[in-house]
Amino acid sequence: MIQSETLELLEWHRLCQHLATFAATKLGATAARHLKIPDSQTQSEQLLEQTKEVYQLESRLTTGLSFEGIQDIGDSLERAERSGVLAGEELLAIATTLAGARSLRRVIDNQEDLPILTDLVADLRTYPELEQEIHRCIDERAQVTDRASQKLGEIRTDLRRLRSQITQKLQNILQAKSGAVQEQLITQRSDRYVIPVKAPQKDAIPGIVHDTSTSGATLYVEPNSVVPLGNQLRQIIRREQAEEEAIRRVLTEQVAAVKPDLERLLAIATTLDMATARSRYSFWLGANPPRFIQREDKEIITLRNLRHPLLVWQQQHEQGQPVVPVDLLINPLIRVVTITGPNTGGKTVTLKTLGLAALMAKVGLFVPAREPVEIPWFDKVLADIGDEQSLQQSLSTFSGHIRRISRILEALGDEGESNAPCPMPNSLVLLDEVGAGTDPVEGSALAIALLQYLANHAQLTIATTHFGELKALKYEDERFENASVEFDESTLSPTYRLLWGIPGRSNALTIALRLGLKPEVVEEAKTQVGEATDEVNQVIAGLEAQRRRQETKAAEAQSLLQQAERLYKEVSAKAASLEERESSLRASQEIAVQQAIAQAKGEIAQVIRRLQKGTPTAQEAQQATNALNQIGQQYQPATPAKPKAGFMPKVGDRVRIPKLGQIADVITAPDEDGELSVRFGLMKMTVKLQDVESLDGQKPEPVVKAKPIPAAVTPPPQNVPEIRTSKNTIDLRGKRVADAEYILDKAISEATGPLWIIHGYGTGKLRQGVHAFLQQHPRVNNYEPAEQADGGSGVTVVHIK
Repeated sequence: MIQSETLELLEWHRLCQHLATFAATKLGATAARHLKIPDSQTQSEQLLEQTKEVYQLESRLTTGLSFEGIQDIGDSLERAERSGVLAGEELLAIATTLAGARSLRRVIDNQEDLPILTDLVADLRTYPELEQEIHRCIDERAQVTDRASQKLGEIRTDLRRLRSQITQKLQNILQAKSGAVQEQLITQRSDRYVIPVKAPQKDAIPGIVHDTSTSGATLYVEPNSVVPLGNQLRQIIRREQAEEEAIRRVLTEQVAAVKPDLERLLAIATTLDMATARSRYSFWLGANPPRFIQREDKEIITLRNLRHPLLVWQQQHEQGQPVVPVDLLINPLIRVVTITGPNTGGKTVTLKTLGLAALMAKVGLFVPAREPVEIPWFDKVLADIGDEQSLQQSLSTFSGHIRRISRILEALGDEGESNAPCPMPNSLVLLDEVGAGTDPVEGSALAIALLQYLANHAQLTIATTHFGELKALKYEDERFENASVEFDESTLSPTYRLLWGIPGRSNALTIALRLGLKPEVVEEAKTQVGEATDEVNQVIAGLEAQRRRQETKAAEAQSLLQQAERLYKEVSAKAASLEERESSLRASQEIAVQQAIAQAKGEIAQVIRRLQKGTPTAQEAQQATNALNQIGQQYQPATPAKPKAGFMPKVGDRVRIPKLGQIADVITAPDEDGELSVRFGLMKMTVKLQDVESLDGQKPEPVVKAKPIPAAVTPPPQNVPEIRTSKNTIDLRGKRVADAEYILDKAISEATGPLWIIHGYGTGKLRQGVHAFLQQHPRVNNYEPAEQADGGSGVTVVHIK
């Protein structure tokens, strides 16, 4: 009983009504208005995960999750199970619901990272064959179609033929007896075709009178010649109705056969709609997902900028006042918080806001607070808010409070001695004006005892009070904390801010003086209050003033911080602008260099193509080398002075050739003449030691040439660059890996120089197989992708030992 009372006091039903407005289906709106609060933290966490995933899903979709076509077919399913015959509208609603559910499942299945929603719709059966059969038999107007059965088609053909005969006969009568009819019109009365006949001339057209006009001047007559056809028409209509009912009965039986799956479909669709409503309502509130904490693990309740959801709705839809948020940061040791301060200061609103936040987290809603939102999962939320005074039940204000508090204590349960702490208290208790309505001394004593009991038996208790004695509990028990609502004495109005660590003052005497009460009366009241109380109020006032000074300084510091951040952004923007300008200049320079390189590469390519036209000779190779050196001298910019010598290239090292602007691999070490062989791309050539440098810019050490020994003069060897020809190129495209390995083994065993292997891109399996074979072949020294002009990664160059 106290649980339902608490929901009523917190106005939970209003929040549920607001949530229902975000539902897309009738079932979802009904479920939202009667929102069930979970009994376990696991259920709440599952609901929260559903809300998060829908929130994530709708952020990806352009139009949001659509529930179009899904209707409340529960009553139709019940009637089908009881052998009732469903109407065309009901069958059509079942078909559209199946289509809508299938569309929902398709949208969810097409998305990634939605494990909860994917699991939810995994068992969803939408029976497309049943949907197709319904649409085959029922048209958009919920009427049975001619194609539903051959018999029905034949009956309707007879109906059209008979109606045509009747109208033709009546048309002939209208023309023949035009003077006796009121107007040239064929109409129906009681499913019989009739014509309007003037009352004085009714004998001119013998027949059955089915109706009379209001004035009595017109009689609606079915001519005798048409009566047999009308009788026949009614018989055929009865046959049509019987056949339509038989078709709908068959469809109804098909629906009844899968009723459990369709009920499951409705439940899943409603669950999805509820999750979508929670997501959209949370988005509208600007809320954030909560995390359930364990206070036993020393975690702090964190609710910053917490807003009352009903006040947010009132502000947005009813032109209410701006909502003032509160901050609730409660240490794990604190079990009881007493909030003091003047009336209308926002104490009760704070209680209701916290209570609603706890309930919203339990049902899977986000909480309207700033991230991070961290709150315990409370087994029960129990509240005594407002006045339960009742004349019918002879209850005073005090009696009403005591009755409700007694029910709260009963709900908490007797889990031990009154002074022994409860092993795992996990309830939230909200008490408004605890101990009020009776003698202040006794009320204060009762409030102290009650709060001490709740400190032992509840996870957290928030109580508002005017009793000064309750403010001292903080200094006697570390489980107690004080808070107060701020009051602006200059304007005599509350600010609705919650101040922590400082007890509040009622400010009654100050307010009375500002409102015009005689000063002598106020002074006399101060003497009655007592000197000690006045000193306490002065101390509290001093603390409040100190807090305001600290807040002013904090605001000034925040302003300076914002100014510094603004200056930092300006400086960063200028630095970014300079970097962008420098990058632009560098890019233009790089473009010029790239253009020069491209032109040089074009000329090099022409040299290579000349060599590839025929079998290259040593003389032609030397001419190509000279041409490359000339191109290098033409396009290579002057290099700055390099560090002192001290570098000697070895076989396998990578060196730079400044004249050509290329990076090359050293094939042979420098000889006594200071010459070494290098390879870059397709070219293999001999260069002077002084024409290379290390990648970090070091020049090589000079080679000390030994004195020549007289000998027969022999011509210097000519180094032929590696040139790709048709003889050293192997095309493996379209081959299987096994066939390619056989061709490769034969080519490598016969090769005297490098091979160019064309394997293409494709799926990459042929390239992987070729590389795996080359890796283990004993004659292969190394292999690498070809230059971009020769096919890039679609061609592999193999160097033979």
